[in-house]
Amino acid sequence: MGSPTERAFDRGEPHKYVIAFAVVLASLLPVIDSSIVNVALPDMMGNLGASLDEIAWVSTGYILASVIIIPLTGWLGGMFGRKRYFVGSIFLFTAASFFCGAAHSLAVLIFWRVVQGIGGGALMTVSQAVLLETFPPEEAGMAMAFFGLGVMVGPTIGPTLGGWITDNWSWPWIFYINVPLGILAAFGIATYVHDSAHQRRSPTVDYIGISLLIVSVASLQYLLEYGQRDDWFDSKLMIGLAISFVVAGALLVWRELTTDHPVIDFRVLRHRQMWVGTLLGIVMGVGLFASVFTLPVFLQNNLRMTAQQTGIVLLPGAIATALSMWVVGRLTRKFDPRFLIACGAATFAVAMWQLSQVTSASGRTDFFLPLILRGAGLGLMFVPLTMVTLAELSRPELPQGTGLFNFFRQLGGSLGIAAVATIVSHDTAKVRALLSEHVTSTDPGSLARVTMLARGFAARGADAGTALRRAYAVLDREILGQASVIAYSHTYMLAAGLVLALIPLLVLVRKTKSANAAEVMLE
Repeated sequence: MGSPTERAFDRGEPHKYVIAFAVVLASLLPVIDSSIVNVALPDMMGNLGASLDEIAWVSTGYILASVIIIPLTGWLGGMFGRKRYFVGSIFLFTAASFFCGAAHSLAVLIFWRVVQGIGGGALMTVSQAVLLETFPPEEAGMAMAFFGLGVMVGPTIGPTLGGWITDNWSWPWIFYINVPLGILAAFGIATYVHDSAHQRRSPTVDYIGISLLIVSVASLQYLLEYGQRDDWFDSKLMIGLAISFVVAGALLVWRELTTDHPVIDFRVLRHRQMWVGTLLGIVMGVGLFASVFTLPVFLQNNLRMTAQQTGIVLLPGAIATALSMWVVGRLTRKFDPRFLIACGAATFAVAMWQLSQVTSASGRTDFFLPLILRGAGLGLMFVPLTMVTLAELSRPELPQGTGLFNFFRQLGGSLGIAAVATIVSHDTAKVRALLSEHVTSTDPGSLARVTMLARGFAARGADAGTALRRAYAVLDREILGQASVIAYSHTYMLAAGLVLALIPLLVLVRKTKSANAAEVMLE
């Protein structure tokens, strides 16, 4: 007869769509929560009396905890049992969400955000492994399409939902809303999900490996989060963090490759598809997050949109991503995954080029087509890339493989955000200086603009000196705004170039149909 999990590999679980709903809901929770929190940070600052640097730890604490947990999920699932660990992580995330909403001090809020990150870090990775074992091999593409809904659509829904909740209720409700959803997801998983027949429990705990992981990942993540603020390697702290990351990271790899029972099994990277797919995932993560991070900031800072308006602008792209993944999930049996990834990269690049043409006078309609194309491109890339990456892994290797793939993709995203923040800041200052050279008292256009502005302020009651100072201040803001638009344009083109770099790297991927890859993966 075989175990329930073995039958799932042959025909799929009889309740596979119920499981998919519960698993996708579980993976959506931490993804949406991250973007919701960013929208509500200003309200938290006022309510808790925190500075900008202090309130930033509400996001940083969560990110550090979740990134450290992601590569440990395979080991933790084997240690506690995948089902028990999955449900426990959801309950931990849900309980921490409640206490975050109930927090009345910054220190308490940060503590529970760290606990929430420990629970949330497992949800995406375990969800991916569960879906691969829930659907039969011929429907592996659909399984990854369901998973992609949580990973790719969540960040787009977050700002809309966060803006609406913050505007109509209050910031604690961005956490309270997780409670009923978390309970629903936990109930579905506890009822229908089974432990993997191939999960392996380590007889020992690799405390040294865990310690090295915490030091290396925390050092790198903090460096990426705050490097731009502290001028990168002009800061002794940032230099120390970089050294800490390199030394601890090298020792971690050496430790895990030489110990009999590693907490992170880097040996799965011996498979060609795995290390190539992971490399492609890093590149995609850099390009993806470079665009995902910049666009909401551009819409709110340059076009003066509210968080809710920004979410509405981004919504068509999220719908396009969802539809694209559903279609690609069905196409994976008919097309070479390399072809689908290349088409997705090209579509994404076209969208980025279109976004690079926007100006400070652009309206909502100017973003509709580029975001539709971006969403379609993401769907075309994500599903086949995930499948080819995991194609050569055996069933026992899947938890470690999914953990490493998501871990490196997340690090690629953090690298992309840090790089974009630096590039935007640098380019804005550089372009502003260049534009200012053409705005002088001898330039007729500049003189006419200042005169017009000064007359406007004088008509509102300002004296001549005050009116002139205000006119120059407005002109300076206009120059800064234009410089910022040009800087964002550069980042969109950079994102296009990075994702296009995926295409030549596809020659390293073995030629195989996605369906065949899924069957190999699940043998």
